[in-house]
Amino acid sequence: MDKLAALDALSALGQETRLETFRLLVKAGSDGMAAGDIALHLGTVQNTMSAHLKILDHAGLVRAERHGRSIRYFADYTGVRDLLAFLMEDCCNGAPELCQPVIDAITCKC
Repeated sequence: MDKLAALDALSALGQETRLETFRLLVKAGSDGMAAGDIALHLGTVQNTMSAHLKILDHAGLVRAERHGRSIRYFADYTGVRDLLAFLMEDCCNGAPELCQPVIDAITCKC
């Protein structure tokens, strides 16, 4: 990931509804959620939610799949991994043991 892509991703997450949306999709896991269900869960108008989802998709943090007449959204773990790798790229100045608490914190415990 380059600096501009990282800035897009961080900017996308820097808005409350989009951050909540992303976290909700992470929680939903491989089931994902329909756009309307996300809007309902977060108390957001559907067309506003669509705009937020488009920004998250453009930033590489969510992906969309058409299922019949609806679109399901999923957290894009590749995009998240790339963002975290970019942020941690020069971590610890050659002392990887200093990064271990960060790695432990983001490792799935499920």
